[in-house]
Amino acid sequence: MRKIMFAIVAIIAFGLVGTAMAVPPGKTVEFDGKGGGKVVFDGKSHAEKGKKCNDCHPKIFKMKKGAEAVTMKDINAGKFCGACHNGKDAFDAKAADSCKKCHHK
Repeated sequence: MRKIMFAIVAIIAFGLVGTAMAVPPGKTVEFDGKGGGKVVFDGKSHAEKGKKCNDCHPKIFKMKKGAEAVTMKDINAGKFCGACHNGKDAFDAKAADSCKKCHHK
């Protein structure tokens, strides 16, 4: 019984450490936005909207920066950021006035 309890505690602890390796609230990660300017992902702004790391990881995004080539074509097709930034769940990434919300020159 002790071994089972230890295993459960270890699994829970590892799970918490694993999610801590993502971009936590208060931290940012920058991506090369190609010609549109760098893209800054802010963990805090997403957490303030009620999002948790596991809402997107690993279902929509892998846990390693640069593991996937994210393009605007994919986002506009509802993949990656476009899974939420569709005009219903969050601002529409396809809207002309949305570019500067993510891309910074």
